[in-house]
Amino acid sequence: MLRAKNQLFLLSPHYLKQLKDTSASRWKRLLHQRQPIHPEWAVLAKKQLKGKNPEDLIWHTPEGISIKPLYSRADTRDLPEEFPGVKPFTRGPYPTMYTFRPWTIRQYAGFSTVEESNKFYKDNIKAGQQGLSVAFDLATHRGYDSDNPRVRGDVGMAGVAIDTVEDTKILFDGIPLERMSVSMTMNGAVIPVLAMFIVTGEEQSVPKEKLTGTIQNDILKEFMVRNTYIFPPEPSMKIIADIFQYTAEHMPKFNSISISGYHMQEAGADAILELAYTLADGVEYCRTGLQAGLTIDEFAPRLSFFWGIGMNFYMEIAKMRAGRRLWAHLIEKMFHAKNPKSLLLRTHCQTSGWSLTEQDPYNNIVRTTIEAMAAVFGGTQSLHTNSFDEALGLPTVKSARIARNTQIIIQEESGIPKVADPWGGSYMMESLTNDVYEAALKSCTTYFVALSHKAVPSLLSKIKSSRDPAMAERCLQALTQCAASGDGNILALAVDAARARCTVGEITDALKKVFGEHKANDRMVSGAYRQEFGESKEITYAIKRVNQFMEREGRRPRLLVAKMGQDGHDRGAKVIATGFADLGFDVDIGPLFQTPREVAQQAVDADVHAVGISTLAAGHKTLVPELIKELIVLGRPDILVMCGGVIPPQDYYFSVCRTTVLLSYKFLSIYRRTFLFLIRDHPPALLLTNSYLSKHFHHYASLPSPPFRDSSLPLMTKRFMATSSEATHGSQFFFTVKCDADHSLMHFRVFHHSP
Repeated sequence: MLRAKNQLFLLSPHYLKQLKDTSASRWKRLLHQRQPIHPEWAVLAKKQLKGKNPEDLIWHTPEGISIKPLYSRADTRDLPEEFPGVKPFTRGPYPTMYTFRPWTIRQYAGFSTVEESNKFYKDNIKAGQQGLSVAFDLATHRGYDSDNPRVRGDVGMAGVAIDTVEDTKILFDGIPLERMSVSMTMNGAVIPVLAMFIVTGEEQSVPKEKLTGTIQNDILKEFMVRNTYIFPPEPSMKIIADIFQYTAEHMPKFNSISISGYHMQEAGADAILELAYTLADGVEYCRTGLQAGLTIDEFAPRLSFFWGIGMNFYMEIAKMRAGRRLWAHLIEKMFHAKNPKSLLLRTHCQTSGWSLTEQDPYNNIVRTTIEAMAAVFGGTQSLHTNSFDEALGLPTVKSARIARNTQIIIQEESGIPKVADPWGGSYMMESLTNDVYEAALKSCTTYFVALSHKAVPSLLSKIKSSRDPAMAERCLQALTQCAASGDGNILALAVDAARARCTVGEITDALKKVFGEHKANDRMVSGAYRQEFGESKEITYAIKRVNQFMEREGRRPRLLVAKMGQDGHDRGAKVIATGFADLGFDVDIGPLFQTPREVAQQAVDADVHAVGISTLAAGHKTLVPELIKELIVLGRPDILVMCGGVIPPQDYYFSVCRTTVLLSYKFLSIYRRTFLFLIRDHPPALLLTNSYLSKHFHHYASLPSPPFRDSSLPLMTKRFMATSSEATHGSQFFFTVKCDADHSLMHFRVFHHSP
């Protein structure tokens, strides 16, 4: 279970000394000395560099590792010869690697309804995909049924909605589960979802002993970076222990967990931190299994990992090689595993999301290809390649096909799979692998904090009305009793509940009665933006305008940064909040998983000037209009609403008073000849003056004096709108403006109360 105060201690100084003392193989040395640049080459290089020092060519990576411009035999003379499939598995977990069987093409996908997702999976299998990876919607991730009002903007928006076994049966209809490996990204609601998968197999005549695949089940990562948790840490770890027990006994071909470094990388971790945090989580899961009464060899062979692969090509290959070596050593020395399969680090990989750019998105095809090759050279067992347009929104059918075919071309046309670990013996790669190994091992000596169609409600009602209510109630009560007493296996009881047609929400609620819900402590880092941008002209001017506002109003401009719906990805929201705070704003960060009404109430209670909504899961068209309506109901239509995140271009303007921004006369008159906007590729809270507008907006013009008291107030327009659209309704004045900054459309709606 979790240590006191949720701290995980991976390696003690005593254990570190043991590692130093047990250096039977020379690669285990912790003080690997980097060799100087080869002197003969240095002389030649200095001539070509016209006298400059060749040491200047050394590349210092973000991980703090120095990569030389040239490597030689001296860099690897202390390292032993290794082979794939042989401990410590640096060169791969299997002897033949891809020469016998290539990696599994496993594209992550889930499209709104189970029927659409089922068709997509079947089409991809026909086109060459070799395994399934199911993306569930956020309502399912957070344990809600589709008819719950809290998830109105989330159902079917960023994955497939699952409520009952009937949904799961449709999802996998016609897919041979006895032969097709299925990976399911599920953490918070892992118990009901895994139970329904097992029952689906049973009802398709596939016994659970034959089911193959992986359930992510990595809750520590959720507490650290992703936030799709439900229960507090300790009961969450009890759930993981029960899954280990159940799968070890009943599902020998199924991976009980996928320990994720991918989300660490997406949250900003470099390769060393990704290795350290992920392997620390892995060690804690091993302790959890042991405390549940299992031996290490009963469950460790079915542990799997999940790496993110970025654009640092050499580093990513070395990370994967070093990770296998380090994991084998940790499991053998810490837990005394006897089965060689317990030492294997088997991994799925996914190309980077944060390396994708919205500008020139077709360049992302090249980036993804480079990252895919790094994953393959690193020895992945399965791979997802991102679609080039994912920085814009959900991928299209065309972009998803290109992403999948990228892997097929590498497998079938490049010749890369013909050689097992072609980087083995490379002076550079072997030396870099050793450097990464030692740096990650050193990092492991510290403490780690462990911490769209919608589903049809009538279908859910029909299933509830047709089941045996007494049986369903008994199953749910048994779950609650197990959670309270600790006696019994939660997953086994959840399988019984799934057979009785209990829903995801009901099973989750039965556990919530005892476990409660985990609440995150929102924290904001200050000073990052000012340190990065320095005292630039734009930053200085923005701070000046904020100070002028404070002098005029008697307080600083106040902003609420909020997340609505079940999207737990909050890194971008916190970055924006930090930027505003560094510019002098008072910034509130709202809790995760809020409804529009709750955000509106918090905005009114805090008396903010503006609300910034972060949306990454396609709920904006439902949730943002509801927020605006709630602010109007509360008598605060003057509060500015801004929306940012992953918003497809086709959603920039879809109807009046939707993704548009609500401005008030009061707000505009305060800034007079200045607007406050968030625009991509510019510092946050940049105050746009007339000169700035004329520079960055090709057809900027001040409109004729609108009926505002401050007739000098300029309003933006662009080539798509030469004039404004106006309508007067009693005491209200509506003004719609459309502009295009560097091909990024932004839309605003002025809501004016006549005095």
